[in-house]
Amino acid sequence: MDPGTIIGLVLGIVAVFVAMILEGGNPAAFILPSPLVLVIFGTLGVTMASTGLKASLRIPGLYIKAMTGKPPSRPDAIKALVKMAERARREGLLALEEEAEVVEEPFLARGLRLVIDGTDPELVKDILDLDVEAMAGRHHESAALFTHAAGFAPTIGIIGTVMGLVHVLENLSNPAALGPAIAAAFIATFFGVASANLIYLPVANKLKELSTHEADARTMMIEGILSIQAGDNPRIVEEKLKTFLEPSERKHFEAQDDAASGGAEDQKKAA
Repeated sequence: MDPGTIIGLVLGIVAVFVAMILEGGNPAAFILPSPLVLVIFGTLGVTMASTGLKASLRIPGLYIKAMTGKPPSRPDAIKALVKMAERARREGLLALEEEAEVVEEPFLARGLRLVIDGTDPELVKDILDLDVEAMAGRHHESAALFTHAAGFAPTIGIIGTVMGLVHVLENLSNPAALGPAIAAAFIATFFGVASANLIYLPVANKLKELSTHEADARTMMIEGILSIQAGDNPRIVEEKLKTFLEPSERKHFEAQDDAASGGAEDQKKAA
């Protein structure tokens, strides 16, 4: 879980209300039922009309995914693939059937089963590439829910402001109430713009980022699976897959390798 999403959203919302207080405003004055109902449910309604009921029902789960989701660990995947490459070199590809049964990543397990079944390497690559492409498409649709909402929310807020101003013009005979009424009218615009930029767009961008990282991890797995099928040396497999790591990840990965190698040598000396 990456706490940055939750912290960032809370920090952005808190910053708005702290700035409001510093300017002498009262945050409680912004909590009005009518603008909230219009912006929240109006935005949900037009988003549902744009994407369909089935897609809209996924919104709560997508919020949770944006807050808690994380892509597969590329360093862990490399270690698993190198271990499989070593076993395949010693015992043959059929020995990986046990690995396919216990591996936690479904995509990797699927690729291993294709290899074990003797599928042509080009066909393996085509099937797994299509899987990644389909996944990216699904993720794009999920992020689009929030992108649409971010586009609609400010406009819904403006509609609320216009409605409020019409109500103000109907009561011009009471000048003392004009100021509060106009302020209340603009709260709808505030909620529309704030929800778009403090909630919907950040969540959409986080879902896109998760999708990109997962696609990169799966592309790396495809290269590892094809290398194992080709019978490449495990060391070559490791060096090839490390190119997918970020510099900080690569340094940490290499440091762990060095520590593991040193521990193995110490055990041999002790024996």
